[in-house]
Amino acid sequence: MSIKSKILNVLFWSIVSAAFIGPGTITTATKAGANYNFDLLWALLFSTLACLLLQEASARITITSGMNLGQAIAKQFEGKSTKTLVLILIVGAIILGSAAYETGNILGSVAGLSLVFTEFPEEVFVLGIGVLSVFVLSIPSFKALAKFMGVIVIIMGISFFTTAILLKPNMTDIIAGSFIPQIPNFSALTNSTSSAGLLVLALIGTTVVPYDIFLGSGVLDKKQKISEMRFGLSIAVILGGIISMAVLMVGTTVTTEIMQKVSGETIITEEVVQNNLYKALSYSLSTKIGGWAVYVLGLGMFAAGFSSAVTAPLASAITARSLFEKGKEKEWEPKSFKFKFVWGIILATGLIFGLVGIKPVPAIILAQALNGLILPFISIFLIFVVNDPKLMGRENLNGWLVNIFMGIVVWVTLILGLTNLVKAADTAWDMALQDGNLTFISISIITLGATALILHRIYKIRNRKKKIIAS
Repeated sequence: MSIKSKILNVLFWSIVSAAFIGPGTITTATKAGANYNFDLLWALLFSTLACLLLQEASARITITSGMNLGQAIAKQFEGKSTKTLVLILIVGAIILGSAAYETGNILGSVAGLSLVFTEFPEEVFVLGIGVLSVFVLSIPSFKALAKFMGVIVIIMGISFFTTAILLKPNMTDIIAGSFIPQIPNFSALTNSTSSAGLLVLALIGTTVVPYDIFLGSGVLDKKQKISEMRFGLSIAVILGGIISMAVLMVGTTVTTEIMQKVSGETIITEEVVQNNLYKALSYSLSTKIGGWAVYVLGLGMFAAGFSSAVTAPLASAITARSLFEKGKEKEWEPKSFKFKFVWGIILATGLIFGLVGIKPVPAIILAQALNGLILPFISIFLIFVVNDPKLMGRENLNGWLVNIFMGIVVWVTLILGLTNLVKAADTAWDMALQDGNLTFISISIITLGATALILHRIYKIRNRKKKIIAS
């Protein structure tokens, strides 16, 4: 590949980064930095590698088999009574999740613009983002659309990199936070005992998202070589992870004193932090770097929100197409009514709730529960398929080291999934769970046993199929 081709390849795969770096990632990473300084950088490093492993496996399946992830799942359940239920569950979870979070994507983008253009009402920004999103989503070529989103990621990266570098963070703290896993139990921001366990899961959950895996598989050129895919995907995802880490570093500037000043509250609670986080961050950066830093932050926040406001509807349409297009390929082309209808519903939902300034909380709770089921399912499905010698051939099978790493990722997605289910149930039915740490430990032990059984099952099936092929 020429240097130009390599750059375009990275730009293309940056659509994956555009999808996972949204307002949820910005908020969660900022909170992690504000509460625990650099201590949770390792969680972002892990989640970046987990995202890369799952995306690479999904893309490798697509290149080797000629089927994207949705098609591969549909084929795996062909002729089985559970096929319809599985497909509806997956597409329902992806579409509902995208619709529920689309409001946050749009409002996050608006929050960034409001830092730069303070004189305009938010409704104008919401409508403007809606019009721009329709224009981008109407681009018929996935390649062109992906490269456009890559440019948005570059803008985002420059904004947060510049801000983080100008803060001159301590390199020793960065290295220690990145490579020494720990779950601190004291928040520097609220000045109280507070376990970081759920925040660690939130950092992983905002990076490893189900619809992003379908998105990467759906836009991939099936003629691309595996080596080319790995190069572009690796650089793009790692850069996305570095951007998330830069956001966490920027979040470390928010102190208790600053939060008290901007909120007017003496005691800093989780609710106070949630309501005043961006305001405190803006104040902190303007005093430490200069007033212009707020504009750079605003640009980065806009890019993060807008990129997710586009990729969430796109991923939903791609997921629906990949699962239901068999025999109806022309009806699901990017220019078709069905394809546009799916992304149109997602975008319209976000715009309606965005205009009234309300987040659809019940839908978000249900989406968390459904995604809690879907993410482990996809992770387990991927590790089974990439160990299938019939489908992948001997040369594209997982090695034992990759299987160990993917096993760890499966374990974490199971923890994340069950935790999201418990959180959703707790919120919906007010179960009043008293000991969050005990729940977390219990889920971790149960899912570790389940992961061990899954890996054992995979190796038994893999060896049996190898013998059948050899004979």
